Parts: sequence; structure tokens; C-alpha cells
Amino acid sequence: MPTYAYELEEAVNDGYLVPSVNIEVPGKFQREGIKYDELSDEEKEEWEAIDWDEEGNVPEKVEPAALNRWLFNEDTVDKVLENLMINGLKVAGGDRLGKTIIFAKNHDHALFIQERFDIQYPKLKGQFARVIDHYATYVESLIDDFSTTEKAPHIAVSVDMLDTGIDIPEIVNLVFFKAMRSKTKFLQMIGRGTRLRPDLFGPGQDKECFYIFDYCQNFEFFNQNKLGSEAATQPSLSKQLFIKRLELLSSVRTAESASEGLTQLGQEIAEHLQTEVAAMNVDNFVVRPHRQAVEKYRDEQAWEDLGSTDYAEVAHILAGLPTELEPEDETAKRFDLLILKIQLAIIQASADYIRLHDQVKEIARRLEDKQTIPMVYAQIELIEDLQQEHYWQDITLPMLENVRRRLRDLVKFMDKKQRKIIYTDFEDELSEPREVNLNGSVSATSSTQYKKKMMSFLIAHEDHIVLHKLKHNVPITPTDIEELKRLLFETGDVGTPEDFERVYGKQEHLGLFIRSLVGLDREAAKKAFSNYLTEHRFNSTQIQFINLIIDYLSQNGVIEPSKLYEPPYTDFNTSGLDGVFQDKDADQILGILKSIRQDAAA
Repeated sequence: MPTYAYELEEAVNDGYLVPSVNIEVPGKFQREGIKYDELSDEEKEEWEAIDWDEEGNVPEKVEPAALNRWLFNEDTVDKVLENLMINGLKVAGGDRLGKTIIFAKNHDHALFIQERFDIQYPKLKGQFARVIDHYATYVESLIDDFSTTEKAPHIAVSVDMLDTGIDIPEIVNLVFFKAMRSKTKFLQMIGRGTRLRPDLFGPGQDKECFYIFDYCQNFEFFNQNKLGSEAATQPSLSKQLFIKRLELLSSVRTAESASEGLTQLGQEIAEHLQTEVAAMNVDNFVVRPHRQAVEKYRDEQAWEDLGSTDYAEVAHILAGLPTELEPEDETAKRFDLLILKIQLAIIQASADYIRLHDQVKEIARRLEDKQTIPMVYAQIELIEDLQQEHYWQDITLPMLENVRRRLRDLVKFMDKKQRKIIYTDFEDELSEPREVNLNGSVSATSSTQYKKKMMSFLIAHEDHIVLHKLKHNVPITPTDIEELKRLLFETGDVGTPEDFERVYGKQEHLGLFIRSLVGLDREAAKKAFSNYLTEHRFNSTQIQFINLIIDYLSQNGVIEPSKLYEPPYTDFNTSGLDGVFQDKDADQILGILKSIRQDAAA
């Protein structure tokens, strides 16, 4: 298999993966919610008889987001399963549904799906469809059986366990029974069905495609928002953990005085991150475009030699990529994140510390109520100590790491604060299944070729008046922008404006974007700071900070002010620009950067 970066579409075209058939099945309740006024008289009576809450309130509508979170409707699930059993791809001469993953919203939803399947298909009860998630017993055995062609289960109802890291070529049906807004997660889930499988349907009848049944408008969402741009959503829990560990590693290694315990903590964090990167499979089409960085940082020595500028590269490229590590319980990971945030709050002297330490005390209080569980009772002394304020006086990062290790596997025993679950059986309406295209996906190979062509074109025309202005920080005008468009698109050498937008996205400020490709002439960058540098005397740290800005400008053309408060600039001081310079000097630097930006943004 080629080692250069390319995405799913290119891998399919090259015959290394199989394509999906995308089937949208819009449901009335999933799209509009359940409205009392639209129910039949009999259903209205059922609605009124429901014990909705302790106050006896009866809602007029249940929003779509509540479905499969705390309200589970029998008819909706029954119709989803019926459509799957009728229209899903079959094996064994067409007599049996092929291996299928149903992606459920949560554990309760998964259990409800399995329960409804067993009721609707009693002859297949107990084996054919099984819940595979962190709550399942003998989960490894279940996954092994699911991975075996002739063994049950043939339907895996999954909650965040089979999304990534599971390579089962026999999978031919995916059911999206939850909404997703993360492009990375969406592609990872699609990837579960892409593996080749010779002779799956009989001798010489290879797997040529797989079906995706979407009941939650995921195709609609990503067609509107395009796969090329991540929706503005909360980063995944795994990505947050990776970034926070990286941030803590940077802070620990640059601490003015590091105890033996702090040094050991830094070593353990580095080992954890290295292990995570080493578990990133470069044959995974989500990981493959970042192969070079993955191979660099899977080496233990790379983490020993991690330079100040490397942290930003690691965070930007590697955070959030899927790994093949064994999936962990979500509650344990959330506790890890909480402890990481407290450790960072301590080392950065952040006001967030009070709020975060109160959260840990509340967790300890709730765990104390579960001391009848042997695992919890074994840690009861620590649990009681955490509730006392004197324990938190002079607490250290290694002490918090000890708390994390001892309690992370216990938090799952806490009683969850959740709304009462309600089960209904109102008649839902599913539209006829229809095949849809998934727009906005650009293969990385064709994208890379276009970008290479663009860079070659820009280099060949670097003496053009507008490109020369952009490169040398000479202010451009609206007329220059029109000339730039003519240069780029009327020659035909780099395609049409549509080709440009498909690869780079919509660029409101063309001059700024082209500057980001060609960079800023180093002497021009130095000149922008020359007056400021000659009028002031700086220490070595401040000079290094400004030189780092100049290095960045020469490569990237412009710099967002927010980057000056992130690694590698926070390697000089955790407060970034404001920690290295006085307010007046910091304002002048930001003013210079603003001027550089404005010169390219006609």
C-alpha cells in the first residue's frame, strides 16, 4: 500500500478500501420531536398518563434531542430494525443479515435496541444482536465472536467502543442511530465498514461496498458543513486529554525548580503520550495523512528531545487522531481530565483551582456513599481525606497523580444525576430510504497535487507585482486583489475558483491567504520590527521571543495574536506574550502584527 497521504475517496479509487452506499432514512420524531397535538386520541391518553416528573408537569412537546437520551419510543426503534433486516446487506446466500454495527446514543439506548430486537425477532433472541460497550461482561469474547463470520452476534449495538480501533472486514452494514458533529468521529465510524473482504458472499463474490443507514441527519449535516472543515464543536474527550497532558508536560519541564516527583511525573506523561502515538495505525485513512509526524513521535527519543517549537506541532497534528489502544471507561477518562486541569491550575496559579478542587471533593463525597463496594472501601481513607480542606493545603502535582490513579476506576460506581427515563409507544413515521451522496470530501492525493501546482505557480510568478507586495509587506489595494484573481484563475494554470475553494475552502481575504502560502520575506519581517527594536533594550528571552515571531512570519506570512499565548511562546513564560513583555511593549508588538496583517488584507 502506498505510504503517501490520501483519504478515503482516494483509497477506494485505488482499490484498497470499499465504498459506502449512503442511505438516508428521515424519521419524523428524530427531526421534529414528538408533539402532543399531533398524536391520536389514544396516544394523547397515553401521553397524559405518563409520570413525566415529580411536579406532575405534562409537556406539550418532546424535543428531538431528548429521543434516545431519556425518552425511548418503541415504534421508532422497531421501524429502524425492520428497515435494517429488510434492506441490509445479507450473507450466507442471502439468508442472514451481514455483520452490522448499530451506533447507539448511550448505554440505555443500546439496551433498549437489543430489547426491542429480541421482542420483534424471538427466534434470534439473546445471541443475534448484542450490546458491546464498556458495561458489557466478557466484552473481549463478544468482540472476538462478532469478528468471526459464522458466529453470533451478527449485530453489535455499540456505544463508543466500536467507533475506532476495530478492524472487522466482514462488516457490511452501519446504522447511524445517533447524531454526530465531529468530522473526525464521523469518518472513523464510516471507516468501520471500508475493509476489503474477498469471497464474503460466496466463492469469487467479494465485498464491493457496504451500506450506511442514517436516521439522524448526519449526511445532511456534513453535506451542509462539508467534510473539509470541522464543525465548531467541543473537542473529543481523547483530544482534550492529549492536549492537556502535552500542556502539563511542557509546564513541568519548564518549571523553575522541579522536585524528583515532578520530574518523574513528566517522564510518565511523556511515556503515556508516546504510547498513544505508537498505537496510531498509519494504515487508518484518518491517520495516514499525518504519517510523517506519527512515525517521528512514536520514537521514545523524540519525547526526550522535545523542543519548545515541537509542542505546537504535536498538538496541532496528532491530538485527536484515533489509536488502537484498548478503549477505556468514559467516566475514568473524565476524571483524568479533571485531575489534569487541577494540576495545570496549580502550576499556572490559575483561579480555576477553587472550582476544580470543589468538584473533586464532591466526587469524594459521592464515592463515600458507595463504600459497601470493596474496591471503593479499599480507598476509603483517601476518599475521606479528600473531603477535608487541610488535605488540599500544599498539595502537589504528584499527590494529585496518586489520587487520579487510585480513584479513576471507582468513579463509575457513583450514582448518576439523570432525568427519569420514559418509555413510550407512539407511532413514528419513517420516510422511504433514499440514497444520497456525501459532498465536500476532497481526496488528499488530488488535494496535495493541487497544492503543489499552486505553490509551483506562485514561485514561478514571484516577481509579479502583487505577489512581490505580499511577500515584502507592501500594502495592497482592492485593485491588486482583482489583479491577483486574474493572475490565478484566468490563466487556467491552477484551475477555476471552484477548484481553489474545494481544496482551500472559502477565503474571505485572498491576499492574506496567499501571503500565508508564500510567507513573508525574512528581511521584511525584521524591518517591520526594526524601529521597535532600536528604540528599546531587551533581555535575551525577549529577543528570542521576537525572533520566534519573525521565524513564524517568514514561514506563514501572518500570525494570529492568540498563538502568542500558546506553545512554543508559552515555553518562555506560561502567560505567553504578557509574561515576557510589559503591557506597553506587548501592545506595540500586537500593533506591529496587526499592521502586517492589514497590509495584505485589502
